Amino acid sequence: MRKLPDFPWDRLAPAKARAGQHPDGIVDLSVGTPVDPVPAVIQDALRTGSDAPGYPLTHGTPALREAAVGWLARRLGVPGTAPAAVLPVIGTKELVAWLPTLLGLGPGDQVAIPSVAYPTYDVGARIAGADTLVVAPEDAADLIRGHRPKLVWLNSPANPNGRVAPAAELRAVVEAARESGTVVVSDECYIELAWESEPVSLLHPDVCGGGHEGLLAVHSLSKRSNLAGYRAGFVTGDPAVVADLLEVRKHAGLIMPQPVQDAMTVALTDDVHAAEQKERYRRRREVLREALERAGFRIDHSEAGLYLWSTRDEDCWSTVEWLSERGILVAPGDFYGEAGARHVRVALTATDERVAAAAARLTAL
Repeated sequence: MRKLPDFPWDRLAPAKARAGQHPDGIVDLSVGTPVDPVPAVIQDALRTGSDAPGYPLTHGTPALREAAVGWLARRLGVPGTAPAAVLPVIGTKELVAWLPTLLGLGPGDQVAIPSVAYPTYDVGARIAGADTLVVAPEDAADLIRGHRPKLVWLNSPANPNGRVAPAAELRAVVEAARESGTVVVSDECYIELAWESEPVSLLHPDVCGGGHEGLLAVHSLSKRSNLAGYRAGFVTGDPAVVADLLEVRKHAGLIMPQPVQDAMTVALTDDVHAAEQKERYRRRREVLREALERAGFRIDHSEAGLYLWSTRDEDCWSTVEWLSERGILVAPGDFYGEAGARHVRVALTATDERVAAAAARLTAL
């Protein structure tokens, strides 16, 4: 295993302490952790399933896998997924961090990640001892043909910048990967949170031609259903690759608890709560975006997802300091790669009251 980087959030502690000194308290917009209640229908399912003395199924219950198949078809336009090709995971960060290892990658292998990206893609490569290649998403197809990496990560809508990859761009990556024998994995945990552009799944027929060979998509219920505390997600795609992952996970004891499987089944079959939560985020997004722009910020990308990718055309840490002096904490863009060094990530995951407080402080300027 390669040496891991320092945990980036530790570097934010001084700014957090400074923001906490504001007379009206801190407004923490730095981490995308849900603050709204878990929907009652999901809590009820968790309670109902709590008498679970036996070992759960690593592959997930048939009802859970059928619910995921239905959600993929209904919400993403991905038809015909075999239930056997759905595998629950204990939160998608766990899968992201361990996927290169689970796929057997090691020293000498290469993992390609986006130039502005969730840090765990790089961490997963380091855990496996593999090398990381950094690429702008629009150049990923050319990189695959030139370097033939074993694994390529895509993320659309992207964290942190909310960029949505066009179907043609994704299709080019799929074509190049199939020529090169590269596995493509798309992290799609924000796919239902579209604002200005409609994301398309890697597994959509318009992208992959209806076949999922060499492709995986990762989905999380943390954002759509406020289930970050439940650690509920799943991976799906190429049945052969999913079967290999299942075999390793059986040996490793990587099993989602039974009550969480039951809660996740209900969450995937109920679209009402997800629509209500999306509307909450839409309102917060409008308030924050208007306030940031009035305060002189420019918002780049941010067509989808839970963040506003914001800049004052200065070093990101100068922006972090400026905002912290006003009691607002955000994430510096360089947490996500050198290409993010002049942006900050502003999360929509704060209560309506705290979002209003941030907006008031910004617009008072």
